[in-house]
Amino acid sequence: MKYFLFSLFLFGTIAANSQSSTSDSILLPKQPVLILGGNLIDVETGNVRENSSLLIENGLIKKIGKNLKVPDNTTVIDAKGKWLLPGLIDSHIHLFQSGSIYTRPDGINLAKYRPYETERQWLRDNMGDLLRRYLACGITTVIDIGGPLYQFPYRDRFNKLYTSPQILMTGPLVSTYQPEAFKVEDSPIIKANTPEEARELVRRQLAYKPDFIKVWFIIRGMGKPGEEMIPIVQAAIDETHKNGLKLAIHTQELLAAKLGVKYGADFLVHSPEDGIIDAELIDLMRKNKVSYGPTMIVNRGITGFFSDDRKLTPYEFANANPYVLGTLFDFKHLPEPEIRKRYTSLLASPEFQARSSKRDSIKRVNLKKVWNAGINVVAGTDAGNPGTFHGTSFLDELKAMQGAGLSTADVLKSATINGAKIFGKEAQIGSLAEGKLANVLILKQSPLENIDALTSLETIVNRGFITTPEKILPDSPENLVQKQLNAYNARNIDAFLEPYADDVEVYTFPDKLLYKGKEAMRKQYSGMFEKTRNLHCELVNRIVVGSTLIDHESVTFAADKDPVKAVAIYKVEAGKIAKVYFTR
Repeated sequence: MKYFLFSLFLFGTIAANSQSSTSDSILLPKQPVLILGGNLIDVETGNVRENSSLLIENGLIKKIGKNLKVPDNTTVIDAKGKWLLPGLIDSHIHLFQSGSIYTRPDGINLAKYRPYETERQWLRDNMGDLLRRYLACGITTVIDIGGPLYQFPYRDRFNKLYTSPQILMTGPLVSTYQPEAFKVEDSPIIKANTPEEARELVRRQLAYKPDFIKVWFIIRGMGKPGEEMIPIVQAAIDETHKNGLKLAIHTQELLAAKLGVKYGADFLVHSPEDGIIDAELIDLMRKNKVSYGPTMIVNRGITGFFSDDRKLTPYEFANANPYVLGTLFDFKHLPEPEIRKRYTSLLASPEFQARSSKRDSIKRVNLKKVWNAGINVVAGTDAGNPGTFHGTSFLDELKAMQGAGLSTADVLKSATINGAKIFGKEAQIGSLAEGKLANVLILKQSPLENIDALTSLETIVNRGFITTPEKILPDSPENLVQKQLNAYNARNIDAFLEPYADDVEVYTFPDKLLYKGKEAMRKQYSGMFEKTRNLHCELVNRIVVGSTLIDHESVTFAADKDPVKAVAIYKVEAGKIAKVYFTR
């Protein structure tokens, strides 16, 4: 139990970091800003306007053109040879979920190792960190598709900060089903048993000024045909529209999607997974001007916790919250290995593989069909679910949408202007146009040629305020050490070496130098990573004293041998791990 008690401490240590001031990491221009001579991408057409300049004043794009008349004392950003893109919009996230293994007790209940209330408190403490990760990935607007009422004051606070994307949010899901694990105070999901209860759940949110309302419409396994639940769903939709709001609806079943759209839902937040969308539903969606978010990757994220096949990318190692990412490996040291074995066995079964393949195929077919029909398709990750990390998962979602047959121009449109159209925000955000909020990304490479160019993000303008990914998301000493631990457990040599200084010194405690330099370190570890499949380091305890960290570790090298107990002392200098001391 020592590790699990420490896990609670570890998840709390980042809280102080998430609340720390980032005022020194963002330029707050009082004078106008000119972005000079970039290649402006028109996301509505996919065309490029070369040598375009943007004049920004008071957080808005005042003028777009060439040879602009520039006011005195203007801050100039040279964008020649670079690419200008509007800030991205993730149209489906959940800030009441971290992306960790512990965040969905209704699916995998590990509360005896990490109490659910501890997970909820960590999310409250670290919301600012998660939001900065979105901004560092170029996402200037997020749509939170449901969570506890406590989140609304956080929305209001973070929407005033330029280190956060703009947040559009609803409260608890008005549901036809209540998971047992979510029968908690201020639940994110609340079951309505009658139409009047559904109306009351909508009205309860109104004092918090929600941006929209969401219904969780589950039919499968409820013992009732979908039509019997429609009075409840219809009441929620009617009460929502009566109060001038739009309604998003969770429907992963074709029947639920048809019924939801028929009775007035404005936004389908998942693809049906049990059948191909037919002409009847297409016609209903077109008639009712419904938006459609397929959420292509979220199932893959959840199953990735139980499979060694998931290969984390350099982008994830660098930009995902390192403590959340680290929980991917926790199953290897939980005292109940049968939990992972049970799920791993299920995932490896031919029956599951066939169902998963069929589900993914249906989602791809549905996405292409809906896009071709001219429906407003939007990109949303469902981030916060286990394995779908806040911020970094957006790129994977866009790639999955490409895998369904959409072009790079199509997915960029879904990730920008289409997201703005869901709730009628297209006059404010979603494209680079005069009079809109100055949400601008400056990229070194063209995302129209390769969607991976989104990782070449150089400068972020968020509502007129200028920053960079490095400044918005600086690494603390704790983050650096956690990142190398994550990469060690992933046996990824390049990600492992990234937090270290080029001239790193490695000692046997107290002062015997073993070797010096990254290349010497690469030789030490690369062979071990390749050969030692069962390699795993469990963090038993961590002490942080300024820029020095002391980790008590339990390292497994082989399944048939006891773990080795060790202590590692890390000294961080100039943003890199400069010295390491080992002792057993």
